[in-house]
Amino acid sequence: MKKLYCFDFDGTLTYKDTMFMYLKFYDSTKFRVQFMRHIPLFILLKLKLADTEKVKKSFIGSILKGQTQEKIEKKSKQFFEHHYPKIVRENAMDFINNIDRNNTQSLLVTASLDIWTKPFAEALQMQLVSTRAEFKGGVFTGNFIGKNCNGIEKLMRIKEEINNSKYDKIIAFGDTSGDKQMLKWANEGHYQFFH
Repeated sequence: MKKLYCFDFDGTLTYKDTMFMYLKFYDSTKFRVQFMRHIPLFILLKLKLADTEKVKKSFIGSILKGQTQEKIEKKSKQFFEHHYPKIVRENAMDFINNIDRNNTQSLLVTASLDIWTKPFAEALQMQLVSTRAEFKGGVFTGNFIGKNCNGIEKLMRIKEEINNSKYDKIIAFGDTSGDKQMLKWANEGHYQFFH
């Protein structure tokens, strides 16, 4: 029996949202300043009056834009080593460790950037489907390649990744409205399963 597992990352497998954690870890002083600057935008987001992708790009860019890929990757590795496995919910970890790897494909599907989620995907033995950071000449431009990997985009990116492969069963796990389409599409959609 061929199975596909799709796991959302932030909040589903982890206890906390990793974007703020990573950016704070990267540069806590810059993080504090930019966080204060972005509060009005965060409020508009909560009220659904601002575009998530634009606000996210602006906030991430305000801290990481112009940084070298080398430095970013080094920091991501340190961030991973500092927080893994304690950031991952224990029952999620048990579940993943007990997946029969024969005839099974597992995807880590996240709106977070590949920059800091890649080491986690590798440790969990999953293929990463995430929002992609754009680098030019080894420097982060502050832009994304394609769209923010959330909502309908998540589902489109999963389909792109599996490229018409057929599965007997597709099982998805999520914890927010951004996972709705993915959960609906799967044969089995689990909401806040590991909470």
